[in-house]
Amino acid sequence: AAAAGPAAAAGLWSEVNRCGQNGDFARALKSVNKILQINKDDVTALQCKVVCLIQNGNFKEALSIINTHTKVLTSDIIAFEKAYCEYRLNRIESALKTIQSASEQTDKLKELYGQVLYRLERYDDCLAAYRDLIRNSQDEYEEERKTNLSAVVAAQSTWEKVVPEDLGLREATYELCYNSACALIGQGKLNEAMKKLQKAEELCRQSLSEDSDVTEEDIEAELAIIHGQMAYIMQLQGRTEDALQLYNQIIKLKPTDVGLLAVIANNIITINKDQNVFDSKKKVKLTNAEGVEHKLSKKQLQAIEFNKALLAMYTNQADQCRKLSASLQSQSPEHLLPVLIQAAQLCREKQHAKAVGLLQDFADQHPANAAEIKLTMAQLKIAQGSVTKACMILRSIEELQHKPGMVSALVTMYSHEEDIDSAIEVFTQAIQWYQQFQARTNYGCCVFQPKSPVHLSLIREAANFKLKHGRKKEAISDLEELWKQNPKDVHTLAQLISAYSLVDPEKAKVLSKHLPSSDTMSLKVDVDALENSHGATYVRKKAGKLTGDNQQKEQGQGEVKKKKKKKKGKLPKNYDPKVTPDPERWLPMRERSYYRGRKKGKKKEQVGKGTQGSTTAGSSELDASRTASSPPTSPRPGSAAAVSATSNVIPPRHQKPAGAAATKKKQQQKKKKGSKGGW
Repeated sequence: AAAAGPAAAAGLWSEVNRCGQNGDFARALKSVNKILQINKDDVTALQCKVVCLIQNGNFKEALSIINTHTKVLTSDIIAFEKAYCEYRLNRIESALKTIQSASEQTDKLKELYGQVLYRLERYDDCLAAYRDLIRNSQDEYEEERKTNLSAVVAAQSTWEKVVPEDLGLREATYELCYNSACALIGQGKLNEAMKKLQKAEELCRQSLSEDSDVTEEDIEAELAIIHGQMAYIMQLQGRTEDALQLYNQIIKLKPTDVGLLAVIANNIITINKDQNVFDSKKKVKLTNAEGVEHKLSKKQLQAIEFNKALLAMYTNQADQCRKLSASLQSQSPEHLLPVLIQAAQLCREKQHAKAVGLLQDFADQHPANAAEIKLTMAQLKIAQGSVTKACMILRSIEELQHKPGMVSALVTMYSHEEDIDSAIEVFTQAIQWYQQFQARTNYGCCVFQPKSPVHLSLIREAANFKLKHGRKKEAISDLEELWKQNPKDVHTLAQLISAYSLVDPEKAKVLSKHLPSSDTMSLKVDVDALENSHGATYVRKKAGKLTGDNQQKEQGQGEVKKKKKKKKGKLPKNYDPKVTPDPERWLPMRERSYYRGRKKGKKKEQVGKGTQGSTTAGSSELDASRTASSPPTSPRPGSAAAVSATSNVIPPRHQKPAGAAATKKKQQQKKKKGSKGGW
């Protein structure tokens, strides 16, 4: 049995060697387990088992074996395998300690050390590590090391805003082109970055199409990250529709990279903003996928969390918004966005005073970020209509008091509130700041120093403002200062003379001597072109061509303007010059004082009134039996009116139809006209 053990072990080792060369690590693991049954403390067998487990992706089990056999598997023997298992299990800090504790830094450990530093976002140390590797190693992995080196430079440019140095790398692969494009995006060179990405796409298609086993779907999946970066550039350039279309195409491909999907979903949410909220809620699920936190940088994860809080605010989930923003603030107490999101949520709830108080507390705790917070506070005060309080907040920002933009904003706001004294005080403080700054920079220099363009611009604006609001004496000192700086400035001199003419006319006369004479001023002005220009208030009409008699009249009489005859106004037909016209004739009839309304006819009022079956006063007129054509009725005895009415009645047979005489006359006229031809 003792002799059979070594013989069996030798056969098992040959099996392990054969399976390892063929890449069949599952069968190799079975043979290693049989060897360990013979000798459980076999160091080589334990090492082989750890390697087989790593090759099969069982990192937890491999690390467990390393930790349970620490006496046999010392750090000198299996440091790389232990650090690699910790790295793959996302225990980055532990992997760094394992690498640093190794007695010998092999090339494999140095390679892993660079990867660990990249994951820890220690880009300066990572760059130095890869440079050392490229300098001191020559093998078939040189291209991969250069790719990693370019990735570090791109990360520095994107996240740390470091201007990348030219490494002299030849962009022969699509990975190198892609990393170079990312570095250009970090510098803001978007057009150049787009060209690099297009080149990377071409190289990727060429390299993958050479392999017959690679399908078109595989090529599109590999190109997804390049297309995602192209869409990001389009979004930065304002081409949101094109970017959104490309983002959705990538999502339809269903790439396996959860980090890529999370970034694309986040970018779509930023495009949607407060619109298309239901689509944004669907995209948020992609950002919560398992393993996303290990694929993205800290700033990317932070941006995703910010957008989640904003989406909660837009969807009126106030509690969720507060929870997310509070969590972000605890992670980054000095960051502005969490407190700004909280203030925005309070404003949506009409709690402006509470929002201002929250911002004030943050400004007191973090003076370095107080300027941006105070600008937001001023905006809230303006929205509430408290312009004066907003001005007070803005003037408390010391590092921005002298900026032309701040001076302009304060002067505009004070002018709106008709507080001219405060506006002039803002100008004065800004001018004094530039004077003190110039004195500090020119310390010990006795020669005359010209003022900076910004300083002169502020003095000129202050003078114009004072002249506009009637502060002539105050404006004169500013104009004199400007003229002292540039005595050849005719415009400033003219303003100064104009101001003195209202205060001290004698001084204005003295200064007017400095004005250039009209003879010395050679103004090359085309008067005709100036008069016919688009902005001219008066345009001279072009004279038409004179012909014949008109030309002779023009030569003899000169230019004589013809006076147009005024047409007499038309008078009404019934106009009587002796009668004074009605003073109310321009008013509508209903609005005149003597209007009494229309007189309604009696018949119209009587017809159709009364209860059904009743008679009215005019019913006798409607009675057909009482008409002239009806036969006479027998008179009532003793009625004189009846007798007189019936005495003049003509019997029906003797009555002539109405219009009979007129028809006869027309017929006779027609006969007379027709008799000319026949008779």
